[in-house]
Amino acid sequence: MSKEIKVGRRKRAVARVILKPGTGEFIINKRDLATYFPVDLLQLKVNEPFEVLGISSSEFDITANVNGGGIKGQADAIRLGISRALVEMDEENRSPLKRAGLMTRDSRKVERKKFGLKKARKSEQFSKR
Repeated sequence: MSKEIKVGRRKRAVARVILKPGTGEFIINKRDLATYFPVDLLQLKVNEPFEVLGISSSEFDITANVNGGGIKGQADAIRLGISRALVEMDEENRSPLKRAGLMTRDSRKVERKKFGLKKARKSEQFSKR
């Protein structure tokens, strides 16, 4: 197995993930996973590809550089990058990850505000008379 570099995106967040065999070190923007994502739910979300495949994340050294978006979008971007890197390492990983919905890039983004409206779709109350 060699070093794999993959990109994951979600909303405005872009994550570059480097996955290589190692001792289980997980570094995000030069910080540990637990300090970067203090919420347990986000840590579980980032480790989801390993749980789906039934392998331990301690077999790999993971380094991620992520910028843009919010904390949840960044976690989803890292998850997609890890999934893509695992598929690059072994093509047999594709079908279980695809069944779990981890190989699909979530393309939903914030809709822009339109001129004359209060928000993207919200408008003033209509009055006939």
